[in-house]
Amino acid sequence: MDADDFTAVLSEVRRFVRDRVVPLEEEIDEKDEMPADIREAAKKMGLFGFALPEEYGGLGLSMYEEAQLMFELGYTTPSLRSMFGTNNGIAGHVLMVGGTEEQKADWLPRIASGEVLASFALTEPEAGSDPSTLTTRARRDGDDWVINGAKRYITNAPLADVFMVFARTDPDAPRTRGISTFLVPAGTPGLTVAPKDHKMGQFGAWTADVYFDDVRVPAEALVGGEEQGLNRGFGTAMGCIAHGRVHISALMVGMAERLVDESVAYASTRRQSGKLIGSFQLVQGLIADAQTDYYAGRATVLEAARAFDAGTDTKIGPSCTKYFASEMVCRVADRAVQVHGGAGYMRGVAVERFYRDARLFRIYEGTSQIQQVIIAKALLGEAARG
Repeated sequence: MDADDFTAVLSEVRRFVRDRVVPLEEEIDEKDEMPADIREAAKKMGLFGFALPEEYGGLGLSMYEEAQLMFELGYTTPSLRSMFGTNNGIAGHVLMVGGTEEQKADWLPRIASGEVLASFALTEPEAGSDPSTLTTRARRDGDDWVINGAKRYITNAPLADVFMVFARTDPDAPRTRGISTFLVPAGTPGLTVAPKDHKMGQFGAWTADVYFDDVRVPAEALVGGEEQGLNRGFGTAMGCIAHGRVHISALMVGMAERLVDESVAYASTRRQSGKLIGSFQLVQGLIADAQTDYYAGRATVLEAARAFDAGTDTKIGPSCTKYFASEMVCRVADRAVQVHGGAGYMRGVAVERFYRDARLFRIYEGTSQIQQVIIAKALLGEAARG
């Protein structure tokens, strides 16, 4: 995107986040719902397709540009980003990376506009950190595929118009080589979405289990078609998740910035023993550590985004930045609660809500422990296998 145009986009998103969404955060948390007018405004701004190609109606942002946009979106409740994150990220990228030209032309413009909300159905009750062990199956029956299985914690499932479903199509192949991806529209007979999950935090972002009971889809639903997509879904998923790790890391940096701002504002106005608590050196230390973590996280994300765009690091970098940023934002959130003291433990105070919201980041898009394994194995090679 032209630099001036991108600057204008960032400015518009910043105003939208801080003027319209931040004042609604407590309401979103209490009602566990994103207001309809915010959803419509996000569509008009192009936020459902900022990472999708311009030829399909998206903004076509690079990873480096996307990271900067996520810094702005991360300044408020993460449920805002979740509303359109899968369209831009793991779900939309399935089609970008693995779809046929016909599938891209049919689905991507509608996904980019927000007309269609897409979900990424990979995780299962016994296949989370290692999705290669998934047990959902798809078998060929004439001109159709028949899908059976269950998925867990699927973001936007209660609202989704289409699911990118990962299923085992060759049970005899090695675990990572017999998986394919299918486009399954909501409402297809046999597809059932369970009631939404009641989570610790990130209210307003809905997840739910999804069940497939003899769900029949045509052969054209196989992402990439038989020649390019059959039994290649796992590689597609991992490529999409690598992009998602940089994306979500940038969101965490935006949240860390907000937490630092909340801490500074509170320490600059709260008095104890007749003094501003910002004059106490131990409080200063908490804020200095939080700012340092935020600064390091921002630099890490931008470097990972540059390397991702260049194609020089699409594995270690995303894992390093996701690992660091998720641990970082939890440290910053913990310090923010500490600076606020008893007030930081009370509902209705921003840092209490962000403390709950932040905890999930160390789990999804690959746990911190999975990132450690990915990083170490990539560096050690055969030595990591003993």
